[in-house]
Amino acid sequence: MNSELINQLTDSLGPNGLPYTIPIHPNLVHLTIGLFIIAMTFDIVGVLFPFEKWVFKFLAITVERDNLFDVGWYNMLAASIITFFTVGAGFYEMLLAAPPADMKSAWGLQAMETMLWHGVGGVFLLALIVGMTIWRAWQRFVWGKQEYKQTDREVQWIYLFAGIAIMFILYIHGTLGAQLAAEFGVHNTADNLLRSHQDLNTTLK
Repeated sequence: MNSELINQLTDSLGPNGLPYTIPIHPNLVHLTIGLFIIAMTFDIVGVLFPFEKWVFKFLAITVERDNLFDVGWYNMLAASIITFFTVGAGFYEMLLAAPPADMKSAWGLQAMETMLWHGVGGVFLLALIVGMTIWRAWQRFVWGKQEYKQTDREVQWIYLFAGIAIMFILYIHGTLGAQLAAEFGVHNTADNLLRSHQDLNTTLK
């Protein structure tokens, strides 16, 4: 690529190394995680509803089992959709990253290794979440409507266990992302300004 074009791009970047003030990827990440966890939580509560019904009754909370499963389904669908944007924004911001090459994270990984694992993990999680959404749709619209089904439980136990396992993977993956920002200063405004010996109070006014 022409060096002048690279310089033009570099000149347009802010203190966080991006052409905009607030990084998009971290915000979408938390939306993805929140939607997924809410989806799994409500499905778990829905499955355990017969054991918890007295709690809702005691608290005078009017709730039906189908309502819990509705929340689980729509949040899983939303998580699947938003994760495409999360991963897309992540790759864009990763291409603009300029982390230090002489540092290692708390896990003993260098910045490039951390970014590669985080990038590959993001695509892997996208595939898992889309797969979970398809599986959830099958349970809602096919398995849940079959005549031989003897219960009003909308999701299977194996689905819940798979969701819990994915939440653990989300934790590992999120930790890698946190290390990129906190330890390597990737798109971290304050960190980048301090590395360039600038006054935060003056620059961030």
